[in-house]
Amino acid sequence: MFEANEILVMAMLGSFILLIFTGYPVAWLLAGISVVFSVGAILLSQYFDVDTYFLTDWRIFGVMVQRIFGQMSNWVLVALPMFIFMGLMLERSGIAERLMLSFIKLFGRFRGGLGVAVITIGILLAASTGIVGASVVLLAMLSIPVMLEQRYSPAFASGVVASAGTLGILIPPSIMLIIMADQLSLSVGNLFMGALIPGVMLGLLYIAYVIIAAIAYPKLAQPPKDLPPITLKLIGEVLLAVIPPLGLILAVLGSIFFGIATPTEAAGVGALGATILAAMNRKLSFAVIKEVCEKTTLTTAFVFGIFLGATAFAVVLRSLGGDEFIGGLLRGIPLPPEGIVIVILLIAFVAGFFLDWLEISLILLPLVGPVVSALGFDLIWFVVLFAVALQTSFLTPPVGFSLFYLKGVVPPQIKTKHIYMGVIPFILLQLLAVAMVFIWEDLVLWLPRMMYG
Repeated sequence: MFEANEILVMAMLGSFILLIFTGYPVAWLLAGISVVFSVGAILLSQYFDVDTYFLTDWRIFGVMVQRIFGQMSNWVLVALPMFIFMGLMLERSGIAERLMLSFIKLFGRFRGGLGVAVITIGILLAASTGIVGASVVLLAMLSIPVMLEQRYSPAFASGVVASAGTLGILIPPSIMLIIMADQLSLSVGNLFMGALIPGVMLGLLYIAYVIIAAIAYPKLAQPPKDLPPITLKLIGEVLLAVIPPLGLILAVLGSIFFGIATPTEAAGVGALGATILAAMNRKLSFAVIKEVCEKTTLTTAFVFGIFLGATAFAVVLRSLGGDEFIGGLLRGIPLPPEGIVIVILLIAFVAGFFLDWLEISLILLPLVGPVVSALGFDLIWFVVLFAVALQTSFLTPPVGFSLFYLKGVVPPQIKTKHIYMGVIPFILLQLLAVAMVFIWEDLVLWLPRMMYG
């Protein structure tokens, strides 16, 4: 039989899952459920002599305030608004447009070449912006009309753009990795280095699929006509288009990897670098700065709103013994340690159908992280593995945010069914990447070990 506090834990988690479908803002849901169950547990403890673990009096609300203050004074999280600013400013700098035009001229002559160009630019944007929504919208607006004009399949074009845009959540500098590092008190630099090889590997898997599918099924991607020949001038144009984002990537990631700057300081460097690039491309104006600052403020407020709600939720859940209860359930599964990790990844994958990566990272990861560590696994490896699994949450309906971003900007001839069909092969590739990282731990651990020993 379950204890009273365990029943409260299950009811708390169940209430959150059910109320998600009401469409009410997640931050308010988390905070509201925390208050309701806190009051309920205190009343049960004081007036009905029910064992509610450590949640027995009104001091829980003082603990919530202290935890929230601790979150807001965390220096690691200062990097978030600056990385968001960097991504938004880079989006307005015109660099992506130059990259797309140059890559179309160079790669567009090959079957599937436009898809390869989109994914390559997606990798570069991922390593310099890290904002999925901006990347998906930008890639869609620049490439979808060209791909349709060149008789690409609507489903194939949609899948390429949606998947390429999601790389920004995994390839450093990733906002998701910063939040995961904060939740488990890990080094952001180690997580960045651990995620670099899996992130690039996933992009290369996408490219390999595009090339193979375009050759095997010619109707998916027709080769364009009347493209200019490859010349030294064209190669020079491509190099000139690639150098600015590569320089920004090296400035940000290089300063972190070689210990020159902390992630917070590197985020400041990235924000300044993106602003300079926008000025060099003559895209910088007061209106642009105002718009980028407003969007940065709104995005940061959204993230921190969920942060605060999740912090209150976690305080109440742990005060009810939720972490020990869930840890006991996981350890009680009649499987070896590797099997328990697979179960956790399956839970994350299924949760991604209904929840955003942010809620999963803030609620599920802190509960399962200590269990995985107690089983003897390296937490850096597990967090990167967990992050690769959460990539799927952007592409899996009904709450795949990349699908929403894409549908909002594509031409009317691309229907929702085209988008859903187009992303299926890329979801399977993401699951293949999860399996590869699970089997070969060195895909994650080799680079941090080489850098830091």
